[in-house]
Amino acid sequence: MFSLSTTFVKYLFFRFSEQVMCGILGLLLHDSTINCAPEICEGLSLLQHRGQDACGIVTCGPKGRFFQCKANGMVRDIFDESSVRKLIGGMGVGHVRYPTAGSFNNAEAQPFYVNSPYGIVFAHNGNLINTASLLQYMDATAHRHINTSSDSELLLNIFANNLQQTGKFRINEEDIFTAIGGMMKQVKGAYACVAMLAGFGIIAFRDPNGIRPVGMAVRKTETGKDYLFASESVVAVASGFTDWDDVKPGEAIIITRSGVSRRQVVEAAAFAPDIFEYVYFARPDSVLDGISVYRSRMAMGDMLAEEVKRVLSNNGMSVDVVIPVPDTSRVAALNLAQKLNLPYREGFIKNRYVGRTFIMPGQQMRKKNVRRKLNAMALEFSGRNVLLVDDSIVRGTTSREIVQMAKDVGAKNVIVASCAPPIRYPNIYGIDMPSRSELVAYGRNEEDVAEAIGADLVIFQTLPDLIESVRQLNPSIKRFDCSVFDGDYVTGGVDEAYFSELEALRADNVRSKVAMMTGDLGPAEGKGGGGVPVNGSGIDEGVVSSGTVNGDDTVGLHNSWKR
Repeated sequence: MFSLSTTFVKYLFFRFSEQVMCGILGLLLHDSTINCAPEICEGLSLLQHRGQDACGIVTCGPKGRFFQCKANGMVRDIFDESSVRKLIGGMGVGHVRYPTAGSFNNAEAQPFYVNSPYGIVFAHNGNLINTASLLQYMDATAHRHINTSSDSELLLNIFANNLQQTGKFRINEEDIFTAIGGMMKQVKGAYACVAMLAGFGIIAFRDPNGIRPVGMAVRKTETGKDYLFASESVVAVASGFTDWDDVKPGEAIIITRSGVSRRQVVEAAAFAPDIFEYVYFARPDSVLDGISVYRSRMAMGDMLAEEVKRVLSNNGMSVDVVIPVPDTSRVAALNLAQKLNLPYREGFIKNRYVGRTFIMPGQQMRKKNVRRKLNAMALEFSGRNVLLVDDSIVRGTTSREIVQMAKDVGAKNVIVASCAPPIRYPNIYGIDMPSRSELVAYGRNEEDVAEAIGADLVIFQTLPDLIESVRQLNPSIKRFDCSVFDGDYVTGGVDEAYFSELEALRADNVRSKVAMMTGDLGPAEGKGGGGVPVNGSGIDEGVVSSGTVNGDDTVGLHNSWKR
């Protein structure tokens, strides 16, 4: 009987265990003669905050032919007029990916594609936690080759294998629902997915806990209805779509030009959307699962104000001014200042051409980018007791640099208030918050954290207050995934052994060693990671790179992107 060696299982665990936040989008236009790529490109730009490392679009044109453009880079850099014009067809799927160390290979950019059965394109946001057993099943039983280090490709192949088992010449909605339902029983973790079947339609589904977001909307035209799937509602609003409806946990939706079919393919588990979406990731003008992100951040500020008032009183300290750490904390900071009747000031000017820092690879890289990203105005800090409001404190690198910047320009005392509780556990559902030892609050109390980041005082939002600030906007949601705060992972299947393996492989110093050991295959981290092409650019026009397992950087499709 086939079995994987312990060493190989560890390698597979490493390859597939480090995933990051992404944005997904699917669009079907009723008029198939209109190309959907320009709209998908616009939609991806609205989701750029969810992924700044790589992006891709695959469209479906006449006779079910797929057209692809994907590469490392931001939407504005990859999709120029020439590349968009080559994406033919009235339906398509798009994806943006967040940056991690090692994700340099264009083959790791999504959407992914398999030609068998029927031709499937696939985009995924989330992370699977049982990849080792799934990979063994793919190899030993399904005999399907996984070409990259992304669990998104793994998920696609499980879906494809389930469809293949129908053995039909042509499939219908019933077959698709059955295949997705079977897949949901096989995999564990968080996933929101959009798929496209050649010449058939687009599909969206969500894990039974609804951890990652995805919804749908409709737009009436003169000829019929256009349909959209997206990670956030802001895409629908900006594109003229209405009737936004979140995909339910364990639900699958199939859209063709004939209509819409919805089905609960597995019984929903405890509905627990990731609360960190509201704290940090989602745009404030989005509504996720019936909750306005903007209003939830206002409520976070109100709740945090009460905690700040209590802690300041207990410590005999006072505050002269409230200053947000831009941009995510602005809404909460303003409400906090109003609640405490304190002046609100913009003390940091942000360079908008530097990406989010907490998820950047390597501690030195993160540290260097903080000062590139922000500049402190001495006028607002000099001689004052300053309350800095941030959305969260993860590694502490950014906070430490910001506190020092405030003191460098003359702040008398610097107090840091976090809209989120202390983050003490890794996120295993699609956000790159790695080992516990890298989290500044792990094993530390508030005083220890303050000392670690150089602040005079640190004040954290309490977990009950954070939950209430979000839940009050949709009381029907009884639970949120708060695992980064309390270590309670809603899917189960996470124990100390899992953490030990994860942390041994995730640490920055281990990443460097593995990169050296694996050569061209690279450190293989993140939604992608895979090989670093020897020529630095990957495959184009059939040029073979040794950076990927089989040397095919397009993973089955011609890639129209040109470096």
